[in-house]
Amino acid sequence: MKLDQAMSERRSIRGFTDAPVSQKILEEVIELANRAPSSMNTQPWHLHVLTGEPLERVRTGNTERMLGGVTPTRDIEDYAAYEGEHRKRQIEIAVQLFEAMGIERHDAERRQDWVMRGFRQFDAPVSIVVCFDRSLLNNTIAHFDTGAMTYGLVLAAWARGLGAVINGQGIMQSPVVREVAEIPDDQVILTCVALGWPDEGFVANSVVSRRRPVSNTTKFLGFEAAKVS
Repeated sequence: MKLDQAMSERRSIRGFTDAPVSQKILEEVIELANRAPSSMNTQPWHLHVLTGEPLERVRTGNTERMLGGVTPTRDIEDYAAYEGEHRKRQIEIAVQLFEAMGIERHDAERRQDWVMRGFRQFDAPVSIVVCFDRSLLNNTIAHFDTGAMTYGLVLAAWARGLGAVINGQGIMQSPVVREVAEIPDDQVILTCVALGWPDEGFVANSVVSRRRPVSNTTKFLGFEAAKVS
């Protein structure tokens, strides 16, 4: 698959088949993602790839703690409430997903189940926990560098027919993830990626989030005077 095609066709996948993903293909995907640029080539990221019994333990621990009312605990500062245009876009994708799934606004049970799917890593066969060196937590752009690698990860996966969704819910009970994945204290847990073979019958997988046009995000200066086509 050409890069342009992978970038334009990629979308978040939230429903997966039970088919396993081999370590070999995951190593190929990660090797490509490792080519991501980073500030002064610091390469601050670390990946912990879970499947099978360890992933089930994370699912169970996340679910039990959330349903038990345990306050989410993350290594990084929690998300602030979005406002204005950002909040509108957040609501828009939620509406798209709920409409696709036929979840009515008043259906509290199904809405709750949808939320809990995120804490279960969307029942994907693989979860990749994305971390970076704690020594770079403050006064560096390690978040940015690790994000670049993570985007490369999901693109490389998509190019091989795999689906993925970058899933902050999956690490909101970070102590569970750290214990099960044996993540050392000198690494910050940033996010995780739920990954597997897409379930073509899962209707939410067809949802494509709407994107702003270039004219809305970008300003060009000096091109008219330079007569650059």
